[in-house]
Amino acid sequence: MSSKGVKRASPGAEAEKNPLGDVELTDEDAVKLQAIQKDVARVELALERRAQEKMVPVYEKRRAVVKAIAKFWPVALMNHGMLALHVQHNSDQAALSYLEDLWIVRDPEESRCFTLEFYFKENPYFSNTVLKKEYKYLAPPVEGDDKPDADGITETMVEFSWERDVQPQATKIDWKDEAKNLTKLHPRVVDEDDDLPSEGGSFFNFFEVAQDPFDIGVTIANDVFPEAIEYFLGHAGGDDVDSDEEDDDSEDDDNEDEIDLEKPRPKKQKQA
Repeated sequence: MSSKGVKRASPGAEAEKNPLGDVELTDEDAVKLQAIQKDVARVELALERRAQEKMVPVYEKRRAVVKAIAKFWPVALMNHGMLALHVQHNSDQAALSYLEDLWIVRDPEESRCFTLEFYFKENPYFSNTVLKKEYKYLAPPVEGDDKPDADGITETMVEFSWERDVQPQATKIDWKDEAKNLTKLHPRVVDEDDDLPSEGGSFFNFFEVAQDPFDIGVTIANDVFPEAIEYFLGHAGGDDVDSDEEDDDSEDDDNEDEIDLEKPRPKKQKQA
C-alpha cells in the first residue's frame, strides 16, 4: 500500500492567510503618530473656535427673529427626542412654555465650556427671569512652556478633558409656591449602585442639581442651539422617541392642562 504523502505548506503560505498579521508598531513610530494626532487636534480646535466666532452675529440675528415667535424655544427643545424624555411631566411642560429666549455664552479662555441662559416670562412657578446653567472651566496646572501658537492654541487646550476640567454649577430657583416647586414634587432619584439616576424627575433639576449625568447641557449647546430652527420645524433629530413609551408617572401630575409643545412638526419628506 502506498502511503499518502504529507502536504507541506509552501513558503509564505502563512503570510498569505494573514497578510496583516506581522504588522508591528515601534516606539519611535508610536511617538510620531501621537504627535500627528496632536497636530490634528490643534487644527480642529482652531477651526472650531473660528467657526464659533463667525456664528455669533448669525445667532444674534436669529435671536431677534425667534423672540417674536411664540414658544419657539420650548418647541425646539421638545422636538429633540432625548430632551423630550426629561420634560414628560405636564407641569414641566407648562413651566417651560414660559421660556422666551435661550442663549449660550462661551468661556473666553476655554470655548468648549459655556453657560446656558434660559430667559422666562412672568410665570406662576418661579420669580427668576433668567435661569443659568454654567459649565465652569477648571484650568489644570500648566507644565513647562505653554505659549499659544499662531492660532492661539496652547498645549493645555489640546489636552483638554471634559471629565477633568469642567465642573457643572447649580442655580437656585426662587419658587413662588411650594405647591408648584417642581423639583420637590419630582425629585431626582439616585441609586448608589448606578452611574445614572434611576429617576430624572423634573426637568428643572437640571438647574438646581449641579451634576448633569444625562448631558442635557451639552446636548442643548452642541446640538439643539446650533440647529434650533431645524428642531423647531421638526426637521432635525428624527422621531426617535415613541409617545407610547412615555413615563406613566406623568399621569399623576397636578391637574393642569397639557401644554402642546410639539408643534409645528410637519412630516418628513421621504428621500427619493
